[in-house]
Amino acid sequence: MDIFNLENLVNYQGGVIVSREILKNSGGAITVFAFGAGQKLSEHTAPFDALAYVIDGEAEIIVSGESHKLKRGDYIIMPSSEPHSVNALSNFKMVLVMLKK
Repeated sequence: MDIFNLENLVNYQGGVIVSREILKNSGGAITVFAFGAGQKLSEHTAPFDALAYVIDGEAEIIVSGESHKLKRGDYIIMPSSEPHSVNALSNFKMVLVMLKK
């Protein structure tokens, strides 16, 4: 079995959002994201509950209109079908765990 470092799975690439899916099965998916400072993921919904865990930097995550500022080591739960968005306040990496019901 291999051992990985989550922070090293994706690299910052200027003004783009980089993602790498590390696990996907019938129960859900785990994806690592790297956002350049100022990059945004516009408001959307997902059919699954999700946990966003910050592994580097800071971001504002808005869930159902409520703003939350997260930093390294913080996480937030985003319930299924609730609108949410992400704004990278600095270079920012997160692990997104989506769980199917």
